[in-house]
Amino acid sequence: MPTGSTKRRLTSGAALVVAALVTTTACGGGDGGDSDSKGAGYNAALNKIANPSKKKGGTLKMVGKQDLDSADPQRAYYGMTWDFMRFYTRQLVTYDTKPGKAGTKLVPDLATSTAKISDDGKTYTYKLRDGLTWEDGSKLTSKDVKYGIERAWATDTITGGPGYIRQTLDPKTKYKGPYKDKGGFAGIETPDDKTIVFKLPKRNGDFEQFLAMPTGSPVKESKDTKSKYTQRPFSSGPYKFETYKSNKKIVLVRNDKWKKSSDPIRAALPDKIDVTFSANQEENDKKLMEGDFDLDINGTGMTQSGRVSAVTDHRGNVDNMHTSFVRYVALIHTAEPFNNVHCRKAVFYGTDFAAIQQTRGGKVAAGDIANSTFPKAIPGYSDYDPYGVLERSALKGKAKQKADAESRAKAKDELKQCGKPDGFSTKLTARNNNPGEVDAAEALQASLKKIGIEVQIDALDGADTSSITGSPSVVKKRGYGMTMSGWGPDFPSGQGYAQPLFDSRFLNPTGNYNESQIKDKKVDALFDKAIAETDPAAAGEVYKELDKKILDQADWMPFLYEKNITWRGSRLTNAYMSDGYNGRYDYASLGVVK
Repeated sequence: MPTGSTKRRLTSGAALVVAALVTTTACGGGDGGDSDSKGAGYNAALNKIANPSKKKGGTLKMVGKQDLDSADPQRAYYGMTWDFMRFYTRQLVTYDTKPGKAGTKLVPDLATSTAKISDDGKTYTYKLRDGLTWEDGSKLTSKDVKYGIERAWATDTITGGPGYIRQTLDPKTKYKGPYKDKGGFAGIETPDDKTIVFKLPKRNGDFEQFLAMPTGSPVKESKDTKSKYTQRPFSSGPYKFETYKSNKKIVLVRNDKWKKSSDPIRAALPDKIDVTFSANQEENDKKLMEGDFDLDINGTGMTQSGRVSAVTDHRGNVDNMHTSFVRYVALIHTAEPFNNVHCRKAVFYGTDFAAIQQTRGGKVAAGDIANSTFPKAIPGYSDYDPYGVLERSALKGKAKQKADAESRAKAKDELKQCGKPDGFSTKLTARNNNPGEVDAAEALQASLKKIGIEVQIDALDGADTSSITGSPSVVKKRGYGMTMSGWGPDFPSGQGYAQPLFDSRFLNPTGNYNESQIKDKKVDALFDKAIAETDPAAAGEVYKELDKKILDQADWMPFLYEKNITWRGSRLTNAYMSDGYNGRYDYASLGVVK
């Protein structure tokens, strides 16, 4: 999924954030005890649990700049919405309630176990747990699960959600959805109330990942209000809606018909979940630090001024979260001279990755320099580094100057090989409302100028990128050669992360994320091979091969594994970041001190 746009820019205040974080790290403030804060400690929720507790009660208070994209599970696509939906939706399988990478493991939820998969990899069978209920106390059955999933076919009414399940089970879209076809979809069978069977036309090793999305949630047919369902979803989880005022307020209260004995996942500690939406991000940060709210529901990090105040004055409440998002530059193959691999390689050798990292706050605040096209938490990541990016960026002083000079010499040699010995001119896009992106583009511009590549930066509003950089025809018309952006996985696998970026079959006339416009049948074939694998480890090895190919061809240039400065309120218990939710806290486990 693309990184969201925000109305803020990185400023010179980044230096204050870095200095404060470095001081914290040097003083060992990682596990609590910061004298200037009541929080559990700097990075107390990073790959571990901050304030572990099983105590129930109180109100969990959230604030956010942006509302859910939809409260309807079949229509939602924002990552933070999927996280929030753990309060009131359930799926056959879901992500484990453990910190860090362990949170990407699929575990049973409504089902008694993960799928029983046929030998040919095309049939997935689940048995439902005992005691599953809706918020009115009625029994939740396999038919409810089937009906909820079938809603994803009704694309004229149920709009906006991911189409993975629909595309996998019905690639030719013959079924028209439950509103037009009352007979139901034949590819999903419910032989009894506790059994559900999925019939795939061809193998897809990530199929259970699709079912773990809210798209796989049950919906009770008699409570389905179609397009209006987002205004009041019917709960299968531990909380139900009391209030939903779009862009203003959400209040969830306990669902007294939910049975903990039927749900091994959700802690259900707070009595109430109260969410306030306000577009004033700086004011939101102030109220977080004043204790009016416990956390930011959007999970995209604090504003620049908020970061400075939080890190300087409240280090014990700060988590410097690593995310699953990668910042990158797409090298557009249809734009000359980037149709030549040597001109693309010249960009890799000519880029000062450390300088770009510094514009975004440095290693401590902004994240590690990226060598792989894959995030570290996704199978497919490796330490492969054909351009010596990590080694060169780790050097200091004269050693770095020497290494940079040697890399520039390699860049100039690549320019000769692509017939541009004196360099060339190109245009680069950057989003002016995404923190630090224009600054990063300017750092790239400065480093490429040293090898003769003149870069003109075109700053765009992030809200317009789908129709501009996401449109190959507009890209060609405007003469863009490179686009700068960020990307994270829809689900934690190579398919969920990389296919929209590199598979030629995902090239679209609008809303296109294969921004390099890669058209390589060997790349497509690697996706098919990996997707057909039901063993995630075996699929990961194929994705490593794909990663190597993309890098060797200099198709797409990653430059940063992104971090966020995140506020963790002093009242929060059971707070931990989860790679299953792109580095946000796992909302289903949170509690509060009353």
